[in-house]
Amino acid sequence: MVANITSVRHDFPILNTKLPNGQPLVYLDSGASAQHPKSVIDKISEIYEHYYSNVHRGVHQLGDRVTSEMEAARSRIQTFIGASAPEEIIFTSGTTMSINLIAQTWGRHFLKGGDEIILNEMEHHANFVPWQAIAKERGAVLKFIQLTPDGRLDLEHYQCLLTPKTKLVAVTGMSNVLGTINPVEQMAQRAHEVGALIFVDGAQSVPHQPTNVVESEIDFLAFSGHKLFGPSGVGVLYGRKALLENLPPFLFGGNMISEVTCEHSSWANIPARFEAGTPAITEAIALGTAIDYVTELGFDAIQEQEHTLSQYTLQKLQEVPGLQIYGPQEIEDRGSIFSFNIEGAHPEDLATLLDRKGIAVRHGHHCTMPLHQHLKIAASVRASLAFYNTTEEIDALIEALEFARKRLRLA
Repeated sequence: MVANITSVRHDFPILNTKLPNGQPLVYLDSGASAQHPKSVIDKISEIYEHYYSNVHRGVHQLGDRVTSEMEAARSRIQTFIGASAPEEIIFTSGTTMSINLIAQTWGRHFLKGGDEIILNEMEHHANFVPWQAIAKERGAVLKFIQLTPDGRLDLEHYQCLLTPKTKLVAVTGMSNVLGTINPVEQMAQRAHEVGALIFVDGAQSVPHQPTNVVESEIDFLAFSGHKLFGPSGVGVLYGRKALLENLPPFLFGGNMISEVTCEHSSWANIPARFEAGTPAITEAIALGTAIDYVTELGFDAIQEQEHTLSQYTLQKLQEVPGLQIYGPQEIEDRGSIFSFNIEGAHPEDLATLLDRKGIAVRHGHHCTMPLHQHLKIAASVRASLAFYNTTEEIDALIEALEFARKRLRLA
């Protein structure tokens, strides 16, 4: 467990502020965007105040320093996810861009009519719509893994879906609604048995559990900086080197070329081939700082803290009259994400009343409309935790839910 939660919370300045209505902030929306430790905030200020410049093309001291720091961040990310080489790490604008990059390059280059892509209904739209669009364009077929009643993937059905026609399996490491932790390593092995690739949306899983792309046999992985306690506007695409080297570029312009003439252009080696234009320089460097922070805390401590919080949260939510939690009911099978509804209460009304008590949660379909259709609900309320939350904050959530129930005349 995180040794000194008070000290950790002091690392995050926003957690120690009060809202305009005077309520202390209880931030339970880390699944949408996590908060930033002061080391990340300070790093951003340091860059802009002392050595900001463009990267890769300058020989002056500022350009040399930011280039060195950005490439050092790339190497830290490589180590963080267990990749084989730094050139397998592509900086993008976020998870959505990373997924679209592969859909538009690998999909257009390798998919043909009759090929099959396997998805499931718990996927975020970012790991759903790009595959839906490229399948329609290329004449490929989408297949969907059935969900069990408690919100897991039916692995027997998954095995039945896999055929020699399967070219790609796209799956989230952790559901952003159900909290379900999917067996990515097992799924990758089965996909490879039929010659298919696996793309893992790690937006929710990478910040909360160790990831090793080589050991898990992951072909492509995407995640975002802003969910990993780093800046928004930067994300990561990992791809196995042999795969990336056979892909054409997605965007065209500066930095991604080897040679340009009036007649033709040739492309740079990876990763530059996929990083056209000026990248999110400060954000990429600060993402390296965020990874340093997480690494220093250690995933053993992070997971123990979040497991304890999740156990407590699940128990307390189950005691609220009329409240239904979606997803696995066993804490070992889920991450620290809890989506729920209360009978007779509209999710937006609940979220609004919780906000009056300083509780920041999210409501809506959470970019998972197929999942909500599967659950036969229009929307839900989501509380998503991180290691910096406390049991006292969960108590505040429960008190606020009781307040909401009374205001909505449900109690």
